[in-house]
Parts: sequence; C-alpha cells; structure tokens
Amino acid sequence: MTPRSFLLTQELADHVRAGSEPADAVVADLLAETAAMAERGEASATYQIAPEQGSFMQLLTRAVGARHAIEIGTFTGFSALSIARGLPEDGSLLCLERSAEWIAVARRYWERAGLADRIEVRLGDALPSLRALPLAETFDLAFVDADKTGYAGYVEELYGRMTTNGLVLLDNTLRNGRVLDPQTEDDHAIVALNAALAADHRWETVLLPVSDGLTLLRKR
Repeated sequence: MTPRSFLLTQELADHVRAGSEPADAVVADLLAETAAMAERGEASATYQIAPEQGSFMQLLTRAVGARHAIEIGTFTGFSALSIARGLPEDGSLLCLERSAEWIAVARRYWERAGLADRIEVRLGDALPSLRALPLAETFDLAFVDADKTGYAGYVEELYGRMTTNGLVLLDNTLRNGRVLDPQTEDDHAIVALNAALAADHRWETVLLPVSDGLTLLRKR
C-alpha cells in the first residue's frame, strides 16, 4: 500500500506500519476492496485514511473513554470501524454520509466485525443532517473527513454538540503540502480554517503531521 502521507517515503511508510499492531482480516479485506474500487475509478484512493491513522483513531477513542461519537464523511467505513472498535459495548457512532453505495460496502464489514449495532447511518448532505440534531452536549468524539469547504461549518455546528473536553478530529488539514501554496478552493478553505482554529479560544488545537494532516480540537 502506498503512503497516505506526502511526508513519508514508501520505505518509511512500511516501517511505520510494521511498528503498529497489524490489521486483522476484516480491515485487510476492507482496505483491499476499497483499493480495487479506486483502481476501477469508482472512488478516489485519497478518500481512504491510512491504516496507521485508523489504528491511532481506535486507540484515541478508547484512551479518552468516548461513548458517543459522530463521523462526517464515512466513505467505505474504515474510519467508522476504527472508531467503533474503540467504543465500549454500549457506545454509539452516528455516521453522516451521502453515498448509499459506499455505505453498502461499509455495512458488510461492520457486520463482519460485530459492530453494526453500534453504528447508525443517516444518508444525505451532512450539514442539514448535523443541524437537525438536538443542540445538546452529546458527543465525546467527532471525525470530519468530507468536503473541505464545509469544514468550518461542521466545526461550528459541532461545537455546541460536543461534551466538555470532547475531541474533534479533522482530516486532510495539510492538503498534501499545498497549504504552503494553495491551488484550489479546497486548499484555500483549509488554509483559512487552520488559521482561524489556532486563534479560536473555544478550542485547544494541535495540527499533527499524521497522514495528510490531522487536526485535533479539544472543547474547553
């Protein structure tokens, strides 16, 4: 598998993965099926988080004791699988995704992993779905990996729905290095967001060079 980080060579990426707990058969098969979809042009390989990022998110979910989580942008379900595995048996994950085709793939692997009962999916555009949720401090952890121009709106809507000390994870916040030379609307949106979050005192913020950039926000 090629590196999902522009900061890693193939050799370093292999070393990183060798130094982490190996993927089980469910994850390996899901990653292989998703890669095959990308090869056929049915999806973009860039939509898939790296295996090591999935392992990190699973560990982080468990370490912070999250019970209720939300994901914006689910794709074929690897990130959701990682989060759900970090939740306790009575935990829950709400996924907002607009592609029924991708969710159909995801559900097969969630079933195989015995986690389908922890995961609820709401199909449709994420922002209206998010706004329709009660404005109550519900979620301990959120993961956002969707349209980049929508990130600012998602963060704003999530704020009132996160518990104190709740974590929001934002994917692709380095834009393959293009934050230094933004070329697209998505690039410019992330550059502006990174600057705004660093100055937003409602959050404790750190941008980590994990995969394509992973920003962690802790609600103060």
